[in-house]
Amino acid sequence: MSPGMSLGDGTRSTAEALEDRVPGTRVVTSRGRAWNDLLVQVFRRDPHQDRLLIPAVPEPLIVWVLSGAATVEERELGGPWRSSRVTRGDFFLAHAPAPYELRWTSEGEEPFEVMHLYLGQSLLARVAGEVFDGAGDVVLREVSGGRDTLLSSLLEPLWRELMSAREASAIFVQGLAQALCVHLLRHYGAPSHPPARPRGGLPAFKLRQATEHLEARLDREFELAPLAHAVGLSEFHFCRAFKRSTGFPPSRYFIRLRMERARRLLRETSRPVIEIALDVGYTSASHFAQVFRREVGVSPSDYREGT
Repeated sequence: MSPGMSLGDGTRSTAEALEDRVPGTRVVTSRGRAWNDLLVQVFRRDPHQDRLLIPAVPEPLIVWVLSGAATVEERELGGPWRSSRVTRGDFFLAHAPAPYELRWTSEGEEPFEVMHLYLGQSLLARVAGEVFDGAGDVVLREVSGGRDTLLSSLLEPLWRELMSAREASAIFVQGLAQALCVHLLRHYGAPSHPPARPRGGLPAFKLRQATEHLEARLDREFELAPLAHAVGLSEFHFCRAFKRSTGFPPSRYFIRLRMERARRLLRETSRPVIEIALDVGYTSASHFAQVFRREVGVSPSDYREGT
């Protein structure tokens, strides 16, 4: 397990698995015992990102803008895009029970930097028991491009502690984390009756195993049996749980991963289209172009020219 977040079951968080996939430069990640029950990371995001699929994650996420300005758009799968323009100090709060899509375009010369903070479920449950008098499951209201002075006053010292060269103080960090949970639950939370989070999805570590297995084999044909075996489930139960977590059957999600890598290679390299097609498992440039157009809406060459 990578240091940073304790989920109480010894597994690596879905949050960490997710952040391995979101484009950009990771500046720093919280490490050490002071950061148990929360994961804090600072990112310098790419100036532009189009249609990125974000799987459902069990941990509540705060995204706090540190510098720059951007237009960020979100939507449920197949739904309309919702747009927010954000600048330093604005925040997003996500506690979504379902996967969604995200895209953004930054403005100006200042780098678009954000801090991501995931709150461990065990910490949130402990605080919720006090705030809501013993309630177990809670739901946090979604916020896009909001501004909260008290929230910022709790996030800034966490950011400074994270960026400091000295070892983080466990008492200081844990105190701020608990105060942050209290504030979120009082102002954005409520008990969930029945629990708002869907049941039957893949546990955090199994979702990570599955996505790692797929991403390591994008240049090969999709095979369900080895994938289900890798996470210790029957094919039937794996397919049902995987779709609950991601919104797509495994084979469909595999194609989306292929197209995501292809879009990145088209944007960031000058390699011939046929080489990129081979990298993502297509021996025919025409077949690759057909799938790419179906998934992205334009041909690979038109996509490259437009970026």
